[in-house]
Amino acid sequence: MRKLLLKLSLNMIAMLPLALVQLFGASLGFLAYISSKQYRSLFRPQYEAVVTARNLPFKLWEAVRASGMLFSDSLWIWRNPQKSLHLVEVQNWDVVESAINEGHGLVMLTPHLGGFEIIPRVLAQHFPATILYRPSRQAWLNEVVEEGRAYPNMHFVPTNLNGVRQMTRALTRGEAIGILPDQVPSGGEGVWVPFFGRPAYTTPLPARLANRNNTPVVMFTAKRKGLGKGWLMQATRLSPLSEDATVSAAELNVAIENAVLVAPEQFIWSYNRYKHPAGAELPPKN
Repeated sequence: MRKLLLKLSLNMIAMLPLALVQLFGASLGFLAYISSKQYRSLFRPQYEAVVTARNLPFKLWEAVRASGMLFSDSLWIWRNPQKSLHLVEVQNWDVVESAINEGHGLVMLTPHLGGFEIIPRVLAQHFPATILYRPSRQAWLNEVVEEGRAYPNMHFVPTNLNGVRQMTRALTRGEAIGILPDQVPSGGEGVWVPFFGRPAYTTPLPARLANRNNTPVVMFTAKRKGLGKGWLMQATRLSPLSEDATVSAAELNVAIENAVLVAPEQFIWSYNRYKHPAGAELPPKN
Protein backbone atom coordinates (compact mmCIF):
# COMPACT_ATOMS: atom_id res chain seq x y z
CA MET A 1 0.00 0.00 0.00
CA ARG A 2 2.84 2.39 0.85
CA LYS A 3 4.49 1.78 -2.52
CA LEU A 4 1.20 2.34 -4.33
CA LEU A 5 0.59 5.63 -2.51
CA LEU A 6 4.11 6.78 -3.32
CA LYS A 7 3.68 5.98 -7.01
CA LEU A 8 0.35 7.82 -7.06
CA SER A 9 1.96 10.80 -5.35
CA LEU A 10 4.75 10.92 -7.93
CA ASN A 11 2.21 10.74 -10.74
CA MET A 12 0.20 13.60 -9.23
CA ILE A 13 3.32 15.73 -8.84
CA ALA A 14 4.27 15.10 -12.47
CA MET A 15 0.88 16.48 -13.56
CA LEU A 16 1.87 19.94 -12.29
CA PRO A 17 3.54 22.56 -14.51
CA LEU A 18 7.29 22.08 -14.93
CA ALA A 19 8.13 25.20 -12.90
CA LEU A 20 6.24 23.90 -9.86
CA VAL A 21 7.76 20.45 -10.19
CA GLN A 22 11.24 21.98 -10.36
CA LEU A 23 10.51 24.05 -7.25
CA PHE A 24 9.44 20.82 -5.54
CA GLY A 25 12.68 19.19 -6.65
CA ALA A 26 14.71 22.14 -5.39
CA SER A 27 13.10 21.81 -1.98
CA LEU A 28 14.01 18.11 -1.92
CA GLY A 29 17.59 19.02 -2.76
CA PHE A 30 17.78 21.46 0.15
CA LEU A 31 16.12 18.94 2.48
CA ALA A 32 18.54 16.16 1.53
CA TYR A 33 21.56 18.42 2.01
CA ILE A 34 20.45 19.86 5.35
CA SER A 35 19.17 16.63 6.90
CA SER A 36 21.83 14.13 5.79
CA LYS A 37 25.43 14.33 6.94
CA GLN A 38 26.38 11.55 4.52
CA TYR A 39 24.82 13.48 1.62
CA ARG A 40 26.75 16.63 2.57
CA SER A 41 29.99 14.67 2.98
CA LEU A 42 29.72 13.53 -0.64
CA PHE A 43 28.23 16.62 -2.21
CA ARG A 44 30.25 19.57 -0.96
CA PRO A 45 33.81 18.15 -1.20
CA GLN A 46 33.28 16.90 -4.75
CA TYR A 47 31.67 20.10 -5.96
CA GLU A 48 34.03 22.42 -4.10
CA ALA A 49 37.18 20.64 -5.30
CA VAL A 50 36.16 21.01 -8.95
CA VAL A 51 35.10 24.65 -8.90
CA THR A 52 38.18 25.59 -6.85
CA ALA A 53 40.57 23.77 -9.20
CA ARG A 54 38.93 25.37 -12.24
CA ASN A 55 38.68 28.85 -10.68
CA LEU A 56 34.89 28.84 -11.03
CA PRO A 57 32.40 30.69 -8.82
CA PHE A 58 31.43 28.72 -5.71
CA LYS A 59 27.63 28.42 -5.93
CA LEU A 60 26.92 25.75 -3.34
CA TRP A 61 23.25 26.48 -2.76
CA GLU A 62 22.55 26.76 -6.46
CA ALA A 63 24.14 23.33 -6.89
CA VAL A 64 22.16 21.93 -3.94
CA ARG A 65 18.94 23.25 -5.43
CA ALA A 66 19.78 21.83 -8.86
CA SER A 67 20.55 18.41 -7.37
CA GLY A 68 16.90 18.00 -6.43
CA MET A 69 15.85 19.21 -9.86
CA LEU A 70 17.73 16.28 -11.44
CA PHE A 71 15.04 14.07 -9.93
CA SER A 72 12.10 16.38 -10.63
CA ASP A 73 13.16 16.99 -14.25
CA SER A 74 13.36 13.24 -14.86
CA LEU A 75 9.97 12.64 -13.26
CA TRP A 76 8.32 15.35 -15.34
CA ILE A 77 9.97 14.21 -18.58
CA TRP A 78 8.86 10.61 -17.97
CA ARG A 79 5.25 11.62 -17.41
CA ASN A 80 5.08 14.42 -20.01
CA PRO A 81 7.18 13.29 -22.99
CA GLN A 82 5.48 15.39 -25.65
CA LYS A 83 5.39 18.55 -23.55
CA SER A 84 9.06 17.96 -22.72
CA LEU A 85 10.02 17.72 -26.37
CA HIS A 86 8.41 21.12 -26.99
CA LEU A 87 10.56 22.59 -24.21
CA VAL A 88 13.95 21.42 -25.47
CA GLU A 89 16.13 23.60 -27.66
CA VAL A 90 18.48 21.46 -29.73
CA GLN A 91 21.83 22.82 -30.90
CA ASN A 92 24.42 21.14 -33.12
CA TRP A 93 21.93 18.64 -34.54
CA ASP A 94 24.02 18.55 -37.69
CA VAL A 95 26.68 16.76 -35.61
CA VAL A 96 24.20 13.98 -34.83
CA GLU A 97 22.87 13.69 -38.38
CA SER A 98 26.35 13.55 -39.83
CA ALA A 99 27.40 10.83 -37.38
CA ILE A 100 24.37 8.57 -37.84
CA ASN A 101 24.46 8.97 -41.63
CA GLU A 102 27.88 7.32 -41.72
CA GLY A 103 26.01 4.06 -41.28
CA HIS A 104 27.97 2.63 -38.34
CA GLY A 105 25.48 3.54 -35.64
CA LEU A 106 26.04 6.06 -32.86
CA VAL A 107 27.40 5.82 -29.32
CA MET A 108 25.42 8.35 -27.30
CA LEU A 109 26.94 9.48 -23.98
CA THR A 110 24.72 11.34 -21.51
CA PRO A 111 26.15 12.31 -18.09
CA HIS A 112 23.81 12.95 -15.15
CA LEU A 113 23.42 16.66 -15.76
CA GLY A 114 20.32 18.85 -16.02
CA GLY A 115 17.46 17.24 -17.94
CA PHE A 116 19.55 14.34 -19.26
CA GLU A 117 16.46 12.11 -19.61
CA ILE A 118 15.19 14.25 -22.50
CA ILE A 119 18.19 13.41 -24.70
CA PRO A 120 17.26 9.83 -25.74
CA ARG A 121 13.70 10.99 -26.40
CA VAL A 122 14.94 13.61 -28.84
CA LEU A 123 17.03 11.01 -30.64
CA ALA A 124 14.15 8.52 -30.65
CA GLN A 125 12.20 10.95 -32.83
CA HIS A 126 14.70 10.18 -35.60
CA PHE A 127 16.06 6.64 -35.11
CA PRO A 128 15.94 3.71 -32.65
CA ALA A 129 18.08 3.85 -29.51
CA THR A 130 19.15 0.99 -27.24
CA ILE A 131 20.12 2.31 -23.83
CA LEU A 132 22.13 0.64 -21.09
CA TYR A 133 20.81 1.10 -17.55
CA ARG A 134 21.50 -0.25 -14.09
CA PRO A 135 18.32 -1.57 -12.41
CA SER A 136 17.61 -0.25 -8.92
CA ARG A 137 17.95 -2.60 -5.99
CA GLN A 138 14.52 -1.43 -4.81
CA ALA A 139 11.87 -3.21 -6.87
CA TRP A 140 9.24 -0.48 -6.54
CA LEU A 141 11.67 2.24 -7.61
CA ASN A 142 12.87 0.15 -10.53
CA GLU A 143 9.23 -0.28 -11.58
CA VAL A 144 8.66 3.50 -11.47
CA VAL A 145 11.81 4.17 -13.49
CA GLU A 146 11.08 1.51 -16.10
CA GLU A 147 7.51 2.72 -16.54
CA GLY A 148 8.68 6.32 -16.83
CA ARG A 149 11.44 5.60 -19.31
CA ALA A 150 9.28 3.51 -21.64
CA TYR A 151 8.97 5.36 -24.94
CA PRO A 152 8.59 4.45 -28.63
CA ASN A 153 11.87 3.71 -30.42
CA MET A 154 13.72 3.44 -27.06
CA HIS A 155 14.84 0.02 -25.80
CA PHE A 156 16.45 -0.31 -22.36
CA VAL A 157 18.82 -3.16 -21.58
CA PRO A 158 20.47 -4.00 -18.23
CA THR A 159 24.18 -3.68 -17.47
CA ASN A 160 25.10 -7.30 -18.08
CA LEU A 161 26.52 -9.43 -20.87
CA ASN A 162 23.15 -9.82 -22.56
CA GLY A 163 22.65 -6.05 -22.51
CA VAL A 164 26.05 -5.47 -24.11
CA ARG A 165 25.25 -8.04 -26.80
CA GLN A 166 22.00 -6.25 -27.62
CA MET A 167 23.87 -2.96 -27.90
CA THR A 168 26.39 -4.55 -30.26
CA ARG A 169 23.55 -5.80 -32.45
CA ALA A 170 21.97 -2.33 -32.46
CA LEU A 171 25.22 -0.79 -33.71
CA THR A 172 25.45 -3.46 -36.39
CA ARG A 173 22.01 -2.35 -37.57
CA GLY A 174 23.27 1.25 -37.75
CA GLU A 175 21.21 2.37 -34.73
CA ALA A 176 22.13 4.43 -31.68
CA ILE A 177 23.11 3.13 -28.26
CA GLY A 178 23.12 5.15 -25.06
CA ILE A 179 25.44 4.91 -22.05
CA LEU A 180 25.59 6.91 -18.81
CA PRO A 181 29.38 7.27 -18.76
CA ASP A 182 29.73 8.80 -15.28
CA GLN A 183 28.42 5.74 -13.43
CA VAL A 184 30.94 3.63 -11.52
CA PRO A 185 31.09 0.19 -13.18
CA SER A 186 31.09 -3.08 -11.27
CA GLY A 187 34.38 -4.50 -10.05
CA GLY A 188 36.43 -6.02 -12.86
CA GLU A 189 34.65 -3.98 -15.53
CA GLY A 190 36.56 -0.72 -15.24
CA VAL A 191 39.97 0.90 -14.85
CA TRP A 192 41.29 3.60 -12.54
CA VAL A 193 41.92 6.89 -14.34
CA PRO A 194 41.72 10.55 -13.27
CA PHE A 195 38.42 12.37 -13.07
CA PHE A 196 38.83 15.99 -12.05
CA GLY A 197 42.24 15.12 -10.64
CA ARG A 198 41.31 12.05 -8.57
CA PRO A 199 41.39 8.35 -9.50
CA ALA A 200 37.91 7.21 -10.49
CA TYR A 201 36.88 3.73 -11.54
CA THR A 202 35.75 4.22 -15.13
CA THR A 203 34.18 2.07 -17.82
CA PRO A 204 36.09 1.46 -21.08
CA LEU A 205 32.87 0.08 -22.63
CA PRO A 206 32.08 3.07 -24.91
CA ALA A 207 35.45 2.81 -26.62
CA ARG A 208 35.24 -0.96 -26.87
CA LEU A 209 31.85 -0.79 -28.59
CA ALA A 210 32.75 2.16 -30.82
CA ASN A 211 36.02 0.65 -32.00
CA ARG A 212 34.37 -2.56 -33.20
CA ASN A 213 33.05 -0.85 -36.32
CA ASN A 214 34.44 2.69 -36.33
CA THR A 215 31.27 4.03 -34.72
CA PRO A 216 31.07 7.78 -33.96
CA VAL A 217 30.88 8.78 -30.28
CA VAL A 218 28.86 11.86 -29.35
CA MET A 219 28.67 13.50 -25.92
CA PHE A 220 25.33 15.12 -25.11
CA THR A 221 24.30 17.60 -22.43
CA ALA A 222 20.87 18.99 -21.56
CA LYS A 223 21.48 22.15 -19.57
CA ARG A 224 18.48 23.36 -17.60
CA LYS A 225 17.32 26.81 -18.66
CA GLY A 226 15.30 29.15 -16.45
CA LEU A 227 12.66 27.81 -14.06
CA GLY A 228 10.05 25.99 -16.14
CA LYS A 229 11.79 27.01 -19.38
CA GLY A 230 13.06 23.58 -20.41
CA TRP A 231 16.54 22.56 -21.51
CA LEU A 232 19.29 23.38 -23.97
CA MET A 233 20.54 20.19 -25.60
CA GLN A 234 24.00 20.24 -27.15
CA ALA A 235 26.04 17.58 -28.95
CA THR A 236 29.81 17.27 -29.27
CA ARG A 237 31.45 14.59 -31.38
CA LEU A 238 34.50 13.09 -29.71
CA SER A 239 37.73 12.19 -31.42
CA PRO A 240 38.13 8.42 -31.94
CA LEU A 241 38.87 6.78 -28.60
CA SER A 242 42.01 4.72 -28.06
CA GLU A 243 42.07 0.94 -28.45
CA ASP A 244 43.85 0.79 -25.09
CA ALA A 245 41.31 0.47 -22.24
CA THR A 246 43.14 2.70 -19.79
CA VAL A 247 43.89 5.41 -22.33
CA SER A 248 40.34 5.40 -23.69
CA ALA A 249 38.85 5.61 -20.18
CA ALA A 250 41.06 8.62 -19.46
CA GLU A 251 39.93 10.22 -22.74
CA LEU A 252 36.34 9.52 -21.79
CA ASN A 253 36.73 11.22 -18.41
CA VAL A 254 38.18 14.33 -20.05
CA ALA A 255 35.10 14.45 -22.28
CA ILE A 256 32.81 14.04 -19.25
CA GLU A 257 34.67 16.83 -17.45
CA ASN A 258 34.10 19.13 -20.42
CA ALA A 259 30.41 18.20 -20.40
CA VAL A 260 30.09 18.87 -16.67
CA LEU A 261 31.72 22.28 -17.06
CA VAL A 262 28.90 23.28 -19.43
CA ALA A 263 26.77 23.66 -16.28
CA PRO A 264 28.77 22.58 -13.21
CA GLU A 265 25.99 23.41 -10.73
CA GLN A 266 23.67 20.95 -12.52
CA PHE A 267 25.84 17.84 -12.18
CA ILE A 268 25.03 15.00 -9.76
CA TRP A 269 27.57 15.87 -7.04
CA SER A 270 25.75 13.72 -4.50
CA TYR A 271 26.90 10.59 -6.34
CA ASN A 272 30.16 9.05 -5.13
CA ARG A 273 32.09 9.02 -8.38
CA TYR A 274 35.24 7.92 -6.53
CA LYS A 275 33.94 4.86 -4.70
CA HIS A 276 35.81 1.56 -4.74
CA PRO A 277 33.42 -1.10 -6.07
CA ALA A 278 33.66 -4.61 -4.65
CA GLY A 279 35.98 -6.77 -6.70
CA ALA A 280 37.94 -3.87 -8.21
CA GLU A 281 41.66 -3.54 -7.65
CA LEU A 282 42.82 -0.81 -5.29
CA PRO A 283 43.06 2.68 -6.82
CA PRO A 284 46.52 4.07 -7.52
CA LYS A 285 47.97 6.35 -4.88
CA ASN A 286 48.19 10.03 -5.77
